[in-house]
Amino acid sequence: MDKDDAAMLDAQLEALLILATEPLSEAELATTVEVPVDEVAAGLRRLADFYDGSGRGFELRHVGAGWRYYTRPEHADVIARSVLEGRGASLSQASLETLAVIAYLQPISRSRIAAVRGVNVDGVVRTLIARNLVHEVDKDEASGAGLLGTTSYFLERMGLTDVTDLPPLAPNLPDAAALDDELRRLADQPTPVDPSEEPAPTTNEENRR
Repeated sequence: MDKDDAAMLDAQLEALLILATEPLSEAELATTVEVPVDEVAAGLRRLADFYDGSGRGFELRHVGAGWRYYTRPEHADVIARSVLEGRGASLSQASLETLAVIAYLQPISRSRIAAVRGVNVDGVVRTLIARNLVHEVDKDEASGAGLLGTTSYFLERMGLTDVTDLPPLAPNLPDAAALDDELRRLADQPTPVDPSEEPAPTTNEENRR
């Protein structure tokens, strides 16, 4: 393949990848551009090297069985501000704190989130679900409560491949292990009895009956 043909192939691959909503395999791309797979693979490597060398804000990454554009990890702070505090769709501090708890301790129930934050989180969770940032991923076998986790949209907008790619917890948040230990401690505590529901004390006469 000469230089002009290679440049054309690279441009075609760029166009296809920009429109992609999920990773595209080399075989899929080769079928579309009607070029052998090995030439497509070489073109993808050229593009990836070019983006790395030119300091672009994004990179072409091979994930699983396909290729896709991702923002670079070094720009995570800017992306987070855009996603979570964007124009006309900013999240409240309560929403941000709840999203952080879910992201780092998922899958997690509403009651456990409430135990961490010390307040009812039903309204905040509804907001996060409406924004497609979290969703129900499973059910707790013991209680049947829904377990929440972050969505693929959350990962996509944050420029992450997997939740394991999340950066370390912010300095103002406790360590995830410490959070989990505290949750377990709270879960082991007996449920407090509402005084209004306690049985009235019995008299000696009633005890003798």
